Amino acid sequence: MLRKIFWGLLGMILLAVAAVLIWGPAYVERGLNPLTTPAEGWPVSAEAQALHDRLVIGDWHADPLLWDRNLLKRADRGHTDIPRLAQGNVAVQVFTTVTKSPRGQNYSENSAEAPDNITPLFIGQLRPIRSWFSLKERALVQGEALNAMAAEAPDRVAMILTRGDLQSVLERRATGEPVLGAVLGSEGGHPLEGEIANLDVLYDAGFRLIGLTHFFDNELGGSLHGQADLGITPFGRDVVQSMMDRGMIIDLAHASPQLVRDVLAIDGTRPIVSHTGIHGQCQTPRNLPDDLMQEIAAKDGLVGIGYWADVVCGRSPADIAAGIKSAIALLGEDHVSLGSDYDGSVDAPFDVAGLAALTQALMDAELSQDQIAKVMGGNMMRYLAETLPD
Repeated sequence: MLRKIFWGLLGMILLAVAAVLIWGPAYVERGLNPLTTPAEGWPVSAEAQALHDRLVIGDWHADPLLWDRNLLKRADRGHTDIPRLAQGNVAVQVFTTVTKSPRGQNYSENSAEAPDNITPLFIGQLRPIRSWFSLKERALVQGEALNAMAAEAPDRVAMILTRGDLQSVLERRATGEPVLGAVLGSEGGHPLEGEIANLDVLYDAGFRLIGLTHFFDNELGGSLHGQADLGITPFGRDVVQSMMDRGMIIDLAHASPQLVRDVLAIDGTRPIVSHTGIHGQCQTPRNLPDDLMQEIAAKDGLVGIGYWADVVCGRSPADIAAGIKSAIALLGEDHVSLGSDYDGSVDAPFDVAGLAALTQALMDAELSQDQIAKVMGGNMMRYLAETLPD
């Protein structure tokens, strides 16, 4: 009898573990990446759809690699995958790798020593064991997944490593081929694990963009959400210089104000802010001060406007358009682009398949077609063509 009870309990435990592994990550993802689309959808006129279909669209920041989905297949959760990116007419997408997130994460202050949310997620998803306790390996595993998708479906996904790769993608799309150009990035420089040699490791793995910090201070410098307004460290200076030498993109999306100033003071830097809002339009601690954004634009950098409520102070396409219009007024139309933060534990008023709703909202906000073309992707394509390695 005791043996039967033991085996029965063990079976129940194994079933419970299997249920968590099978359905748990999807449940978490649905909760962290909600859509606020109304039941009837957002209206898109024939004129707006026609304009949208002509645009070359690019997005600086999305995190679907974190969730271990096969992005070649359309999902019933989250914000992005390859089929939905194609439906939304996206030409170039930056896929960022998330490797560490502090427990109790917030926009005000986080400790680098706080328990990490990503470790249990990777274990629960049964990602490769080497990625469970190494931030470098965690970034590499996500990068390997993207490279594998490009190898499996080269007609649908092409990795962009050089200016020539970008040109090839744009030429293929101009002939009607619906290929997506994929740029690999890291959300924060902590996967370098304090070793400059690891920059070569990430570069060789296809990484072309690195955000210096994320939600906590690290070996490179201070976070906007760290414990003090720390600037750049000597290691951070080495990384920035080495990134410039390689033609890599410096992202200041989560950088502290002092880190932003320090990077801008380094000769030759041309950083971006991949996903953010404009503080003057949405006064939250997630958005950097307007004067720093103007300094980034003055160095011919770009600012990607996000889609979620914490950066645009609203949950509709019109609110995103208001953020973009404020950015144009502050920075000029040549320095504004898109940075959705799709699948990054944020809300969004539409998934990427419904991106034409933003084109409609920009038209409703009385932006010209030339301005819309620049913001939706033209500025990003120009920047990439001028900064990626030859």
